[in-house]
Amino acid sequence: MMIARRADTRARADFATWKMIAKLNGASSLPANAQNFLASYKALLQEMSEADATEATIRQMYTAYYKEMGGAGTPPEVRSAPAAAPVADNVTAFRRPPARPKPSSFRPLFNFGRQGQKQQLPVALIFTCLVIVYVGIRYFWR
Repeated sequence: MMIARRADTRARADFATWKMIAKLNGASSLPANAQNFLASYKALLQEMSEADATEATIRQMYTAYYKEMGGAGTPPEVRSAPAAAPVADNVTAFRRPPARPKPSSFRPLFNFGRQGQKQQLPVALIFTCLVIVYVGIRYFWR
């Protein structure tokens, strides 16, 4: 059953890809088996609706892929996913994200009670300490 699922998935994906390439006028670059399946699809389109022709072609591809992947006998019937209700509109409205609160500009000089946070000193305080050290060194060395 695993081979059957893989073969069905591959057949559906390949058919959708090949059909799109054919719509873009690139069918001549496809491999020979792909061109054969597309030719049979076009022949089936003359006889039946597009949905039926698509399913018949995918069924042919599934059978070929099942045998190619090592499946023995007739391929089992693989249930496709149930068709969901048609989507009328899949566009979602843009919503502005909620405003974030602005961080407080107040920063305490020392964080004694808070662990896990960096202790930050204001730049002016650091600069003042450097000036005091510089002046002290210059004054005591004279």
